[in-house]
Amino acid sequence: MSLNFPNEALSNMNSHPSTPDMLVRMLDSMTVEEKIGQMSQFFGYDEQISEHLAHSIRQGRVGSVLNEVRLDTVNELQRLAVEESRLGIPLLIGRDVIHGFNTIFPIPLGQAASWCPETVKKCAHISALEAATTGINWTFAPMIDISRDPRWGRIAESLGEDPHLCSVLGVAMLEGFQGEQLDKTGSIAACAKHFAGYGAGESGRDYSTTNIPENELRNVYLPPFKAAADAGVATFMSAFSDLNGVPASGNKWLMTDILRKEWNYKGFVVSDWESIQQLTTHGFSKDNKDAAYEATDAGIDMEMVSSTYLDHLPALLAEGRIDIQQINTAVKKILQLKWQLGLFDNPYTDASLLPIPMNSQHLQIAKDAAIQSCVLLKNDNDILPLSADSLNSVAIIGPLADDPYEQLGTWIFDGDSQHSQTCLTAIEQELSGKASTHYVKAIETSRSYDQTDFKQAIESAAAADVALLILGEESILSGEAHCRAEIGLPGCQEQLIDAIAKTGTPIVLVIMAGRPLTIETVLPKVAAVLFAWHPGTMGGPAISDLLFGKASPSGKLPVTFPRKVGQVPIYYAQKHSGKPATEAAFVHMNDIPVHSPQTSLGMAATHLDTHFSPLFPFGFGLSYMQFRYQNLQLSHKVLHLGETLTVRVLLTNTGDTYGEEIAQLYIRDLVGSVTRPVKELKDFKRVKLAAGASEWVTFELSTDKLAFYDRNMQLVTEAGQFQIWLGGCSQTGPQDEFEIVDA
Repeated sequence: MSLNFPNEALSNMNSHPSTPDMLVRMLDSMTVEEKIGQMSQFFGYDEQISEHLAHSIRQGRVGSVLNEVRLDTVNELQRLAVEESRLGIPLLIGRDVIHGFNTIFPIPLGQAASWCPETVKKCAHISALEAATTGINWTFAPMIDISRDPRWGRIAESLGEDPHLCSVLGVAMLEGFQGEQLDKTGSIAACAKHFAGYGAGESGRDYSTTNIPENELRNVYLPPFKAAADAGVATFMSAFSDLNGVPASGNKWLMTDILRKEWNYKGFVVSDWESIQQLTTHGFSKDNKDAAYEATDAGIDMEMVSSTYLDHLPALLAEGRIDIQQINTAVKKILQLKWQLGLFDNPYTDASLLPIPMNSQHLQIAKDAAIQSCVLLKNDNDILPLSADSLNSVAIIGPLADDPYEQLGTWIFDGDSQHSQTCLTAIEQELSGKASTHYVKAIETSRSYDQTDFKQAIESAAAADVALLILGEESILSGEAHCRAEIGLPGCQEQLIDAIAKTGTPIVLVIMAGRPLTIETVLPKVAAVLFAWHPGTMGGPAISDLLFGKASPSGKLPVTFPRKVGQVPIYYAQKHSGKPATEAAFVHMNDIPVHSPQTSLGMAATHLDTHFSPLFPFGFGLSYMQFRYQNLQLSHKVLHLGETLTVRVLLTNTGDTYGEEIAQLYIRDLVGSVTRPVKELKDFKRVKLAAGASEWVTFELSTDKLAFYDRNMQLVTEAGQFQIWLGGCSQTGPQDEFEIVDA
């Protein structure tokens, strides 16, 4: 049913500017108070519109409202803005739409494990369509912080540790949100966050200090943001954190020198939640007035939730500490986005023009995404896939086997767990009429230490052909402010595995989690491990299809798994030290003779109490198929600067059924004016192959893709020798060399 709006509102809309030139004229007609109002975002999540919010909108003192998702209320907020304020400027309606709205997809880190830009784009597009049904027109995603510390709770919201993978998938996500053009029904504005370095907080603690040398910042942490800016992301968000002594929300070098001047970014920047007034907490400003000055001077165009702009910008203008041109620049960008979204032509939402949320197509795409995101880490003796026809009894054990809420993951404000399909339900449906199932929760929650129900779980496993253990982390254990010092399986889950292992029944372990976990001690006790992240609404059917061979695992790790927390940070693109870790140099502490002289140790960059390698490397993931890489070929052994290298390899599916493989291209620049990583991902492709089929997989690698920031912070490609790998993981694949020479 179409919505009916007052004629006065329609008349008011028709008189609004419809071109950028008219926006400039509108800006010229605004009072200072109205301009500062456009720079202010209010929190609107109440049972009804508060009189304070309504009055502020009528006075033109609100540019955006955050976290209102009731359609009638949102349309009323827009009516107040366009009909009852002096200039009738519509509102931006913001919401954290991170990995779904009503239909919940795998957490972003899980989506990154798909290594599939098309899948990520589809998930974001559906998220936008569903969010738009409630009047939302702005989301605070994608989060493209490089994340190399699994203790950090927000690694769940990230796209992993690698600048190239994060850049490609981040662009795919923002394109999914924003669509072909922002004013198309169902498109919403995206926001690249958190600018910048937020993922590198000390000790993996949220909001913590970050210290990142400029060269590292430019080569590792900034590339995804540059890619988002180049792709036309509508907005940026400043980080909570202090970067090298200057908090991001007051960092003029980041917001003005890099983002606006160097990158020529034309969109606007919003602060994170109250991060402007938190400049005072940082000790960067003496009070909220000073904080408002620092943020405005840095280039923060809109303040989220707190009111330092409303409270203090008029006085700062009067005192001459800031000038009106700074205000005008910010407001013009905000108005520009509202015009691009088509809000001046129609600020209202008619949900009947959009697909019904959680329809069958949305659910199917959620299932497909969950299938692609799951990573098979272990599969001894090819225990997977299970054959339903050859099983008599299956034990299904664990607190996450039938918990529709926990499988959704972090930051799912609008997801409804009533619609989740769990592992237990899906597996029981798969085995109906074929094998008996016995479900034992065993542990009340993932954090519980109560072993009261272990006996029932042991008896169930002992009587079964296979024990399916569905374990991991509850969703609340990852996400913002949910950081962990120890990242093993929480509670008494490992003790449960020990108890079940003693029955002799083979264990297939499915892990749902928001981060990599340290599961080294668990691996010898289980026959298979399927890492499912938090898979979302359709996690159960996706996992069941993988367990029983209706689909084959194809996910690859977007982040390195450490053996122990003490290895953190550990990531594939590390640099050689002067004494790099090698097998020959490695000595475990238990093998060192008593009273050994110091020179008996390997004198290498290793720990004494664990191997220097990760538990599972970046890019790793098993399949039910075997994929063979052969005949790596390079079009040139010597290239001039500006030329392109064609790289190809023959990929064969040696298995007996269809499968998908993610071919990954890595390089190493052997000598640079600054030290270079031992490997860098430069490209990847998801390849579909029938049983026994072969295909040449080809990549085009221009010398521009080998550029990096040198010691003078200039982006350059340097001549020299390079190694190249093409395989299914950062640690495998045929290798060759080439050289770049000056033109």
